[in-house]
Amino acid sequence: MSEVANTNIPFYDPELSFEARARDLVSRLTVAEKGAQMLHEAPAIPRFGIPEYNWWNECLHGVARAGVATVFPQAIGLAAMWSPSRLGQIASVIADEGRAKHHEFARQNDRGYYKGLTFWTPNINIFRDPRWGRGHETYGECPYLTTQLGVAFCAALQGDDPKYFKLIATPKHFAVHSGPEALRHSFNALASPKDLRETYLPAFRACIVDAKAYSIMSAYNRTNGEPCSSSKALLVDILREEWKFDGYVVSDCWAIRDIHEHHKVTRTPAESAAVSVKAGCDLNCGCTYEHIPAAVEQGLLSEADLDICLTRLFVARLKLGMFDPPERVPYASIPYEVNDSPAHAELARVAARESMVLLKNQGSLLPLPKDLGSIAVIGPNANEPHVLIANYYGVPSNPVTPLQGIRNAVSPETKVWYTEGCKLTGQKREGVSRSGLLSEAVSMASRADVTVLCLGLSADIEGEQGDVSNSDAGGDKTSLDLPGLQQALLEEIVALGKPTVLVLIAGSALTINWADEHVRAIVQAWYPGQATGEALADILFGDYSPGGRLPITFPRSLTDVPEFTDYRMQGRTYRYAEKEPLYPFGYGLSYTRFGYSSIEASKQKVANGDDVVVSATVQNIGERAGDEVVQLYLRAVDAPFVVPVHELRGFLRLPLQPGEAQRISFTLTTRDFSQIDEAGKRLFQPGRYRIFVGGSQPDERSGDLIGEDPLSLELELIGSRTELTY
Repeated sequence: MSEVANTNIPFYDPELSFEARARDLVSRLTVAEKGAQMLHEAPAIPRFGIPEYNWWNECLHGVARAGVATVFPQAIGLAAMWSPSRLGQIASVIADEGRAKHHEFARQNDRGYYKGLTFWTPNINIFRDPRWGRGHETYGECPYLTTQLGVAFCAALQGDDPKYFKLIATPKHFAVHSGPEALRHSFNALASPKDLRETYLPAFRACIVDAKAYSIMSAYNRTNGEPCSSSKALLVDILREEWKFDGYVVSDCWAIRDIHEHHKVTRTPAESAAVSVKAGCDLNCGCTYEHIPAAVEQGLLSEADLDICLTRLFVARLKLGMFDPPERVPYASIPYEVNDSPAHAELARVAARESMVLLKNQGSLLPLPKDLGSIAVIGPNANEPHVLIANYYGVPSNPVTPLQGIRNAVSPETKVWYTEGCKLTGQKREGVSRSGLLSEAVSMASRADVTVLCLGLSADIEGEQGDVSNSDAGGDKTSLDLPGLQQALLEEIVALGKPTVLVLIAGSALTINWADEHVRAIVQAWYPGQATGEALADILFGDYSPGGRLPITFPRSLTDVPEFTDYRMQGRTYRYAEKEPLYPFGYGLSYTRFGYSSIEASKQKVANGDDVVVSATVQNIGERAGDEVVQLYLRAVDAPFVVPVHELRGFLRLPLQPGEAQRISFTLTTRDFSQIDEAGKRLFQPGRYRIFVGGSQPDERSGDLIGEDPLSLELELIGSRTELTY
């Protein structure tokens, strides 16, 4: 006879607080039950009517690994929109689909992997090195941009109901996790107090403190000697005590096993489980917490240690409304039909075109006329749907490739030629010689009025360890060049002298120096998701003026970048770069032009605690509508310690009609002006500060590329040097 569930306990009383309900249930569980509930595959507890729950879910750029869902651009493309409001809109849609799918799965009694409401997203690690395979999962290299986007994503994912979460967001991987992939299970990331506080922690702090993310994922690596899943410095001192985090911590998958197998900090699984639980890692993605009962028996853990973790985990499930009547939970009524809806598909198209960055447009080759006599669409990424959706993806019901998008956009009379030209990688294809491999592409391009070359990478080349084919690098890139025969294909097509547009479908920087010199138009498309072809056609044929901006730096050479295993920020990213880039962070062109004038500050002398409002006028001085991304950078002119060359401290994506002007303003606080010294102290540092407002960074390369330099003014911080709290 099956056991009758006892649901007449305080745990099920919706009038009690979530904490009281969770404590009631936890007090009734055995040690074995408690340990099992701290695994990502939490089994059912039939005697209390608790169904099984799998904590592992993904939604990096759409609900992933759970069947059909709307697939938005990969995260690096979402960052290239430079729009927290748009990203929040997308995250809200993703949360709607996640909720709808969860309830439909539950109605089918399907509670397996990727069917829950706790999502291990976003990846807010800093893309500090262009080789890192997982960099395209992030929001780029800038702590400020990543912070603003991470907050928008987490807040929208969790919803705005005062009692219940729509989903639970899990910013990851805490902390200093940014490659190399092949070493991630054993590497000790050494970060100075300055780099830790200035670069690696700000986005996590903001997601926890400002967006109230209720979960966080610890990283595989050690940080400054401590495995991240058992790090007192990270999980106790900073997360719980400094940031007052009251949610739950989940380990990266099988990261706790690394503590004894690879980091060699402990000797046994029971010891690894114990040190992680005591540090506040509540949930184990993996299997090491199977040894929790043994750890209790050995005296390494007490039941009280487990109760703290279990209470947090059940509070999370209660906050998601899992044990309350559906009519009490506003998100439980989201219909399944919202998933993959026409409205969501349109938003995917909007996001894709807003994410694309125009890197070059010599002689205004773009936009192209739709009534061309013929157009050749060539390249390994021109008609491959899988390339468009990167990693951690859902299944798009109707993915549109660049070839399809172009065919749908041009006039019926336009002849559209297509050939692959070459594979993404490799020097031969099916035993065909190099000349034979490229000959069809040359034949087509020579007959066409314009050639669109779709080259780049894929998530099979750059990605997570174990998910990609370049096993020698564990998922990372060993070169920033176009792989395989793509460079040869590019050069042979350009040699024909016909107008050529290069479309790069890739999630990271490539050293396309030759293309920058010889190709007339270049579009960085990232991995744009299900609406790739539609969005690309919108841009190529002028239905939309490109407005995306780079969230990363494109270096000229790998020799311009420090060693991959060096986590110091010296020489890295726009903030500390020492070499001139090919394309700078924040860069992107438009089909129109923008002018800036009349920069003003509300005060010239700034004391600790003062806010400063910086204003300027932005005008579309071209003949087409377009979006400008206004960027504000701050430079400490005479700081007594090392500070960034300049730092982003404000941005705004602004749509403007031809001739339209708007007065925009940014409010800078004491925190915006503060600097981090070598000891990791956040200081109000008196001295001169220069503020720049414009469509690019304040460096010569940016000004040369876009044809303008940012406006600037100088302020003085007055008073005494003061240490600020975090």
